[in-house]
Amino acid sequence: MGEFAKLEVDGKVYMLPIVQGTEGERAIDISQLRSQTGLITLDEGYANTGSCKSAITYIDGERGILRYRGIPIEELAAKSSFIETAYLLIYGHLPTRAELRKFSELLTENQYLPEAVKYNFEGFPSNAHPMAILSAVINASSCFDPSLMRWEDKSSFDVHAARLISQVRTIAAFSYRKSRGLPIIYPKKSYKYTANFLHMMFSMPYEDYELKPEVVRALDLIFLLHADHEQNCSTATVRMVASARANLFASAAAGVCALWGPLHGGANQAVIEMLEEIYQSGDDGSKFIAAVKDKTNRRRLMGFGHRVYKTYDPRAKIIKKACDDLLEVLDVHDPLLDIAKKLEETALKDEYFIERRLYPNVDFYSGIIMRAIGIPVEMFTVIFAIGRTPGWIAHYKEMMDNPETKIYRPRQIYVGPTQSSFIPIDERK
Repeated sequence: MGEFAKLEVDGKVYMLPIVQGTEGERAIDISQLRSQTGLITLDEGYANTGSCKSAITYIDGERGILRYRGIPIEELAAKSSFIETAYLLIYGHLPTRAELRKFSELLTENQYLPEAVKYNFEGFPSNAHPMAILSAVINASSCFDPSLMRWEDKSSFDVHAARLISQVRTIAAFSYRKSRGLPIIYPKKSYKYTANFLHMMFSMPYEDYELKPEVVRALDLIFLLHADHEQNCSTATVRMVASARANLFASAAAGVCALWGPLHGGANQAVIEMLEEIYQSGDDGSKFIAAVKDKTNRRRLMGFGHRVYKTYDPRAKIIKKACDDLLEVLDVHDPLLDIAKKLEETALKDEYFIERRLYPNVDFYSGIIMRAIGIPVEMFTVIFAIGRTPGWIAHYKEMMDNPETKIYRPRQIYVGPTQSSFIPIDERK
């Protein structure tokens, strides 16, 4: 006999099952609530609502824990690569050498875009945001593979997953080149995933970009740290769209659109814009901190705090060290980094921020790394999308493999006008 929660409504008691996850998380199962009581729950923003059972990523925001398939993010950051981690997320286990080699070969085989897809880039204005291009071209690419429409056929999934992971990087690089009026650079078969992206971004027809191992590793780490993060806005969007049996590419394109929002994937861009503003004003961060604490001022400290983490974001600890190491290797002296360090040191000691649990998150330092590499601000969210793609694919696969998956259809509490009559146009005031 399992545990139950008692709900009393109008003198009648209902027994609601309590379910428990493998890490001890408990939830009240309300899936039969409406049919039994005629009631629904109201939870704007879904902060207290579990939309699914998932075996992909575990987060404990109170203790600052993030694990992919049970493996701590700290171990993956130190010992793994983005592509190996992508395999772990999608297939549920670390690959053998043979599995990793086969996966890598699939990525290489599918990194080229169909020639006709390239014409999609010509239709965008030169100042089009790369996220708009990314979403549109991912969607358009699905037209070139009819087997994508047969979601019930699992035999092609491996190819579809590899094609999306590989082509999202190619589309992103092409969109950047388009925005700068530069010739398109094609991927090289001999380069690995992240190195190839940097090559397509920065090489020229007459000179290949110098691939420094430290730069490649830093960007690979950014991809890895962003690979999945449980039921965030974009992942929930992917699952929502996938629940309608939309194809993998269409679902991912929807995820890109959700990620584009400044409260989600655009946060790392907002950090750099904030640091730039502080620098241009001649401030070292002190005045800005004071303005943030002033209740009459609407200044916000971007890159601090998190919807889930109530302590230091574990990804921020990892990426802070990577940021320091990279800037030392590149001999970069970035005044924005000095301001960032000042903000962090102040916030970690100031009772105002401690009481509000405002600690640096992953966005705070990822923007500094990308700036040092030479990636422009408008591409920051695109980098996030590339990294998050394996997570989206993993959640898509988890849903399609579950025979109990239903189409998502949230309810609402209607607060509009009660029944009224239609008024002919001549009688309206």
